[in-house]
Amino acid sequence: MRWSDGSLTAPEWERAVAKAVAAISEGSLRKVVLALELNATAAADIDGRVLLSRLAGRYPECYTFACDGLLGATPELLIRRTGGSLHSVVLAGTMPRGGSPEADRALGTALLASSKDRDEHSYAVEDVRAALQPLCADLRIDEQPFLLRLPNLQHLATQVYGELAGADVASHSALALAAALHPTAAICGTPADKAMDLIRELEGMDRGRYSGPVGWVDGRGNGEWGIALRCGLLSGRNARLFAGCGIVAESNPPAEVAEAQTKFWPMRYALEG
Repeated sequence: MRWSDGSLTAPEWERAVAKAVAAISEGSLRKVVLALELNATAAADIDGRVLLSRLAGRYPECYTFACDGLLGATPELLIRRTGGSLHSVVLAGTMPRGGSPEADRALGTALLASSKDRDEHSYAVEDVRAALQPLCADLRIDEQPFLLRLPNLQHLATQVYGELAGADVASHSALALAAALHPTAAICGTPADKAMDLIRELEGMDRGRYSGPVGWVDGRGNGEWGIALRCGLLSGRNARLFAGCGIVAESNPPAEVAEAQTKFWPMRYALEG
């Protein structure tokens, strides 16, 4: 497997993160999510079935998906609708896993106490609240985030449960709800319009379907949609991998580069075994 940079090298992306921090400090926005790409080329055509098997085995807590060449293992549930009941899991704020139980607990404790990560997470939670509150007769959001631990990372996570208002059950399918939520502050930023403008200015690439909703909906409007993260786009011998990080005023550009590189690990493992 040969690896090469995408539209930006790691140092160039670090400078883009620094520009994002400066823009946030000026007060034009509170958070922006910047993505980085990494390219891989194999000696022969890549068999997506092998990658899916590896991802499902290594990341059972995630949603393994494949959609017209885009495949990955995402930890984030955008929305699930079962009848009139809704469920979403908000993820934002990240820390690596530790090499020992003690180190792992210390990193988790630091993540829960981090004002930077708590701010990043709260913006995503409030974004989901604003989208779902008008549609729900009852909306329940955990007051405090918990730690979602994956093999390579741990995230701040918040559970969201709701009951659609009676008139909205028939008119709001799982797909319509996904459309109402997308793009969340967890993959775009806040305010969304200003964050998208900055993303277009700084990322230097077309995300394609990366960070979009991926899932299913049935004829009754029930369904389940995740967010296409920790993924790659396959085309013959080539794979285009994506990783993103939420940038806030307290973000440290070198640390964000390290986090993005860690988020490539699931797909690198899938490709290299």
